[in-house]
Amino acid sequence: MGPEDPDPVGTLRRIAYLLERAGAGTFRVRAFRHAADTVDGVDGDELRHRLAAGTLTELPGIGQRTAAVVADVLAGRTPDYLVRLEAEAVGPVVAGGAAVRAALQGDLHLHSDWSDGGAPIPEMVATAVALGHRYLALTDHSPRLRVANGLSAERLRQQLDVVAGINRAAPGIRVLTGIEVDILENGALDQDPDLLDRLDVVVASVHSKLRMPRDEMTRRMITALADRHVDILGHVTGRLITGERGTRPESAVDAGLVFEACAHFGVAVEINSRPERLDPPRRLLREAVEIGCLFAIDTDAHAPGQLDWQPYGCARAEDAGVPLERIVNTWDVADLLAWTHRRTG
Repeated sequence: MGPEDPDPVGTLRRIAYLLERAGAGTFRVRAFRHAADTVDGVDGDELRHRLAAGTLTELPGIGQRTAAVVADVLAGRTPDYLVRLEAEAVGPVVAGGAAVRAALQGDLHLHSDWSDGGAPIPEMVATAVALGHRYLALTDHSPRLRVANGLSAERLRQQLDVVAGINRAAPGIRVLTGIEVDILENGALDQDPDLLDRLDVVVASVHSKLRMPRDEMTRRMITALADRHVDILGHVTGRLITGERGTRPESAVDAGLVFEACAHFGVAVEINSRPERLDPPRRLLREAVEIGCLFAIDTDAHAPGQLDWQPYGCARAEDAGVPLERIVNTWDVADLLAWTHRRTG
């Protein structure tokens, strides 16, 4: 299709974005993203021929609702479904935290389709640009987390080359290299230390054996925090409070000791903005403020629309009295990178 033609692909992806932002079920979102990918590979003349013949739904991944969206766009109409979603998306996802959100310059924890994210890196980057970010850190999972297609050392090296190419193309944002590295049961990090040395941002998180005894979990996390590569402690308690995966209680851990270690080693406590996590809980977030920790307000986004979830974390930071100067992603990129490389070398 030419540049002036209707854009059913863009419309389908916009609907998927708005559904992601609203926290819609994975199945609904994937239906629109799959349809967009299908339509993107079909010639415009064929689309119109199929529309006239009533055979759009014979294309793989095109159902009645997505076919109706394509039909509306090809007819020059804005789909009613998109109109409704746009109306529902006016304003931030949650009230509060506006001053904190305005101070943020980037997002330091997000995933692409290189691990368990739902979109390619360029789409995540383009969305971050549209949201006004000056930088973002790509933090796909490490190899131990096989269910999330964690990156082997070789795949991570390949991703570093991809990120370098994106930055050379000057996309209007700085893409920082990174990883969400698993904290193993003994507190070690699930990636080659020499490779971690090459990264801009390392988020360390517990994803397994979440019901370890309190003393063992505390030792596990503090051992990881002592590793010179760690910059951010991800989703501290591992809790789930809602969502498709069900609920999960907080891990048993001496949060005070963990936060003391974060403060000692200069590691930021993540304020995870995912609605099903909202981790750490408010009582622990206030404790971390009192101890003097640094913080990072991140989305842990696995899809483009989820990059707009930072207001959830911003509202919680405001409620807990987190000082702006202690939120590392309010810093400019030079100061941020000076901090992330404070213990390397």
